Amino acid sequence: MTADDAVIRKALAAACETRAGAPADAIGRDGAGGIVPAFVASPKSTDEAAAAMRAAAEHSLAVTARGAGGRLGWGAPPSRCDLMIDMSRMSSVAEHSSGDLVARLQAGARMGDVAAVLGRDGQELALDVPDGATVGGVVASGLAGPRRLRYGTPRDLLIGITIVRADGIVARSGGKVVKNVAGYDLGKLLAGSAGTLALITEATFRLHPLPAARVYVTAEYASAAIACDAVAAAANSPLVASAVELSRPSPGGPIRVGVLLEGSSEGVAARAMRMAGLLGPAETSPEPPSWWGGAPEASGGATLIRVSCWVSALPTVLDAVEVAARDAGVSAAIAGSAGAGVLYLRLDPDVPAETSAGFTRALRAALSGQRGGVVVLAAPAAVREALAGYGGMAGAVPSLALMRAVKDQFDPGHRMAPGRFPDVM
Repeated sequence: MTADDAVIRKALAAACETRAGAPADAIGRDGAGGIVPAFVASPKSTDEAAAAMRAAAEHSLAVTARGAGGRLGWGAPPSRCDLMIDMSRMSSVAEHSSGDLVARLQAGARMGDVAAVLGRDGQELALDVPDGATVGGVVASGLAGPRRLRYGTPRDLLIGITIVRADGIVARSGGKVVKNVAGYDLGKLLAGSAGTLALITEATFRLHPLPAARVYVTAEYASAAIACDAVAAAANSPLVASAVELSRPSPGGPIRVGVLLEGSSEGVAARAMRMAGLLGPAETSPEPPSWWGGAPEASGGATLIRVSCWVSALPTVLDAVEVAARDAGVSAAIAGSAGAGVLYLRLDPDVPAETSAGFTRALRAALSGQRGGVVVLAAPAAVREALAGYGGMAGAVPSLALMRAVKDQFDPGHRMAPGRFPDVM
């Protein structure tokens, strides 16, 4: 440890519990090691987090936040990480107002633990995400599951947020009631920002009552056109689906469509019968099918791509995936919330980098006239490099100038996860 390191360590330790970074803290590992932070700070309150951020600003440290770490592999790895802020000690349900259907949660709270606390009062935060994911990580990554069709994404359920700016100043937005218009809506701005704007320490959400019953209606189709018609019919039906999911393990193969209905026991049973008739030959069950919510993970060096589109464009998307996969000679597994216009594609780790990049470029070209986009969420370094001259991981970003302006305002020194999204930030 150098003299400068000792001074920085002392400044950080005065703010909160701090240790040296270790190989287990590395970010962006894909076979060639990763960036190991010099220091890891673990605040247990917003005040301690602010003190750590002030120390980081004083010493010009590049900062990356970590919740559970499950989405640190999404996007490009930071180009530099001097300080990792580990939010695991900020893990409580700070406040639960069951009468108002509102909960204030610390950023490091695990979603499974939050569900257990809220469930005791018959309530839930209607986000289908892994139990181990943290509140801050869910907001920062914009992570949402199948029920996004009915309840929306984290940005739609947020009614208040507490953040620490890059300079260590604490900022708050919103409040503890649903109808609150105080201040700027920082929650919507921070949702999906992947730690590039500020550190999230608390989030306040509106809740929903736990449904008395759930029924899953599933069908399988050999024809993509018929499957797309079924998705559109279910998503737009007055039977009010909470989710409409699609799964196609390989291009050209059968397509599975599933619909989730929630509500009272009698009401759900009646709606399920009508939905089964709408989908054609279908099965109903109180349990989800094995493939439900199967948005693939980018584990083991796989390439994970998100395609966003209008539901009406779903046939075009499936056709484009099939053609691009055939031309590239790859098998692209498709899964996701088709009813909400969000699909995920997974290319296996053994697909050569140029092939993965060529598939992505072809898909972007085929869908260039469609609303939405084709974004590479995670990929090995070789794939990222192969895409560098073709829009990078994000592709065309119409709001690029605005995003850069926001970044400059929140983080003028570009110390928050620098290079996290090199195409944008």
